[in-house]
Amino acid sequence: NSINIIPNIQNSVLMQTRESFLRYLPAETTVWIESYAYTTQIIKGEFEKAEKVYAELNKTLKHATPADLYISQADFEEYTKNRNIIEFGVNAYFGKVQQVSFNASPQPHFNKNFDLLAKQLIDNSEAGIKNYILADTPKQIERIYAIFEDGALRLRLAKQLGRVEVQIPFSPIYTGIHAGFTDNDLRIACFAEHQIFDRYQRFKLKKGFKKAEAITLKDLYDLKNGDYVTHIDHGVGRFTGLEKIEVNGKMQEAIRLIYKDNDMLYVSVHSLHKIARFSGKEGQEPKMNKLGSSTWQALKQKTKTRVKDIAKDLIKLYAQRKTQKGFQFSPDSYMQTELEASFIYEDTPDQEKSTADVKKDMESSQPMDRLVCGDVGFGKTEVAIRAAFKAVTDGKQVAVLVPTTILAYQHSKTFAERLKEFPCTVDYINRFKSAAEQKKTLERVAEGKVDIIIGTHRLLSKDIKFKDLGLMIVDEEQKFGVAAKEKLKAMKVNVDTLTLTATPIPRTLQFSMMGARDLSIIRTPPPNRYPVQTEIHTFDEELIRDAISYELSRGGQVFFINNRIENIHEIANKINRLVPEAKVAIGHGQMDGDKLENIMLGFIEGAYDVLVATTIIESGLDIPNANTIIINNAHMFGLSDLHQMRGRVGRSNKKAFCYLLTMPIMQLTDEARKRLRALEEFSDLGSGFNIAMRDLDIRGAGNLLGGEQSGFISEIGFETYTRILDEAIQELKEGEFYEVFHNEDGSQVSDDRSNKLINFINDCGIDTDLEILIPDDYVNSTAERLSLYKDLDNTKNEEELLLFEKGLVDRFGPYPQPVKELLDTIRLRRLAVTVGFERLVLKGGKMIAYFISKPNSPYYQSPVFLKVLN
Repeated sequence: NSINIIPNIQNSVLMQTRESFLRYLPAETTVWIESYAYTTQIIKGEFEKAEKVYAELNKTLKHATPADLYISQADFEEYTKNRNIIEFGVNAYFGKVQQVSFNASPQPHFNKNFDLLAKQLIDNSEAGIKNYILADTPKQIERIYAIFEDGALRLRLAKQLGRVEVQIPFSPIYTGIHAGFTDNDLRIACFAEHQIFDRYQRFKLKKGFKKAEAITLKDLYDLKNGDYVTHIDHGVGRFTGLEKIEVNGKMQEAIRLIYKDNDMLYVSVHSLHKIARFSGKEGQEPKMNKLGSSTWQALKQKTKTRVKDIAKDLIKLYAQRKTQKGFQFSPDSYMQTELEASFIYEDTPDQEKSTADVKKDMESSQPMDRLVCGDVGFGKTEVAIRAAFKAVTDGKQVAVLVPTTILAYQHSKTFAERLKEFPCTVDYINRFKSAAEQKKTLERVAEGKVDIIIGTHRLLSKDIKFKDLGLMIVDEEQKFGVAAKEKLKAMKVNVDTLTLTATPIPRTLQFSMMGARDLSIIRTPPPNRYPVQTEIHTFDEELIRDAISYELSRGGQVFFINNRIENIHEIANKINRLVPEAKVAIGHGQMDGDKLENIMLGFIEGAYDVLVATTIIESGLDIPNANTIIINNAHMFGLSDLHQMRGRVGRSNKKAFCYLLTMPIMQLTDEARKRLRALEEFSDLGSGFNIAMRDLDIRGAGNLLGGEQSGFISEIGFETYTRILDEAIQELKEGEFYEVFHNEDGSQVSDDRSNKLINFINDCGIDTDLEILIPDDYVNSTAERLSLYKDLDNTKNEEELLLFEKGLVDRFGPYPQPVKELLDTIRLRRLAVTVGFERLVLKGGKMIAYFISKPNSPYYQSPVFLKVLN
């Protein structure tokens, strides 16, 4: 047992309760200490500070004494005098029993000068010192290899050393250390990659269970008794819980659904995927279907026909894109590697994947059209910067299209800051600039002197001429009007396009459904990020004063959103009165461009404590020091607007707060009340999808694929609509658009979303008399069993099934035989789908397999069917 005591941290580490500190450390605990005298002085100082505070408090309230709660100098000395102590550093306090000296020196600073690093490695090797470079991830080591393989760097070194060629000797170790060092006795030099690249040490991120990449809205809500559900084969019914049923003497668990006229349907637990929670317009009860009637099938067919008509247009667009030839970008350069390695945070797994997807698209000969969805503050901008720089290194220009003037300015700062050490020119165009300045910028763009131009819809004007545009990045596409989108469509034909969005549902969902636009999702929050604490209050001066004072006391800044320009000065004066020490600024869209620019710049640089603004801050403003936002008249905003504004805070490792000020709850409309409750409920990181889904519930959904209101969603539910949409697109891929989705040799094109071949059927039904269930005595909570059945049903492959199995054993212990049968049934169903069986009957020790019921299915001409026959 060892404890590191690091004394030079203010608000001492040791200021814990005496109880917790002294009681739990065993008698044989060894204390490691850097400076005993300094440590005791810190403890003494902190204890005296506590005594002063307590003396003040005791004038009004009787509190415990500091000695009851904190460790004093005497306590600490008493605790340590009979312990084993290891002192490290220069000045020893205690008499030396044994001393160990280290002949070591710290890693030198290279400031990203790789010529210097390479020379140091060569010099070490010649002096007989073995070099090691340590990194948390293989990716960083790959980047170092790529940099050292650069021909120009090797040429410079060879010239400097007077040699024909040089070798740069080092061994990689795939684990990180806090700081590099050279040990002159052991003759080894260890270099920490984060010090080489001049960045923070990487956080360790746990890589959790990975879901399939396509957006899935399943399981956003847990099913409760009485909830309406849609069964894909039988229509809308009501969920009434789990029930044990007997089949040939064996017990099975099934879901009980009630239909019209109290008809009852039992759904086996391995057919859970056929059930979806009904999401129509909230507050309207759906019409329940009659079991066995043809109404549901007719409605499904009608929906599918309508969906097909709309989907055809999108598939034509996709087909057109496939025939176009775009610019094929080169693989990553030495500079690209250096840019990515210099990112001061660790890439989240989703960020890594999105970056890889974008690069793959750019390096292909077809024009890219990729959509990157990620919640506010999850690192979409970094993916865009890397893509932009990749285009610039190939001599192409990049246009970054943003919805607001402020965001154009903010992005230009972010891009310029990230790319300042690279040969890349970044400029922006918005109404902050005078006509003369704009003209000059546009001339430089036309001459190719600007590599990355950032702007609002002004970039779509006819007078904008690019010398060689290679990449278009569109931030928050849903904020642009129809006219702007039409112009974008024309520009997209042979230019690579990358679209970033935080709220992808429902408008952009159709693209993911069919692959007409490739999709990457960033679901993982950055490390050390906390959820934003969200509270609903009526307008209260005391609350406003306390919220602002607390934020200022920890050195932070505050956004106050007031969307009415008429009374914005009145609000600012009120804040000045409530918190006189606060420096308050006002910002809104009708201000003079230069003045607004100066105010925003001042706030970003910390010159102001409180920014009273309209919704101009909604998109993309990134100020890590602002961690409290107060939104006045929150009931006047839409759900996604509120979510976007809340995303302006909580962008650092500090706890953030969002206060929604409204009229008294009783005076709000039903919809406003539900919107605010949804925002309070979904304050977790990455809850953008949940919020969009709830927005769909509250407002009711129209037609996902176009501007028309189809009305079908309110009859069949949102999830079932998307499932029918999937089926319709699958049928179009197999029928009318067979040529588009199949290669010349007749093989199928890989599905964009799951990277696997398209199956001839989507599901196989199993009818069995085996005992397949999770027994009550293994998992006794009904809700937990239902959740496990759903998770099991959603596993996509053997790898996920094994992960599920491992988790089950970890939580509940070794599982009984019925659970094994259940897991094997899932495996069997998956195999049956790949072979082309629509239904399996497993009874009385026999298995009967049924082929696809449609006689004209292309399955009967496929190699799979021939193999089965053979």
